[in-house]
Amino acid sequence: MDEQDGNGLQSSLTTLKLEHRQIDEEIRQLLEAVESDQLKISRMKKKKLTLKDEIRQLEDRLMPDIIA
Repeated sequence: MDEQDGNGLQSSLTTLKLEHRQIDEEIRQLLEAVESDQLKISRMKKKKLTLKDEIRQLEDRLMPDIIA
């Protein structure tokens, strides 16, 4: 992987982490509401898990396993 690819992956990773945190905050606010939309919360949690998987994949590409 060259430096340009690494920078692009790092940028994507940063964006995904930010979106993950934003969704987490939105879920927290919805859960605190008196009347919360459970379907919306469920969809947001699913999106959050998808983002987590994408983050993990990007992190793996940026830091591949080193065979000792």
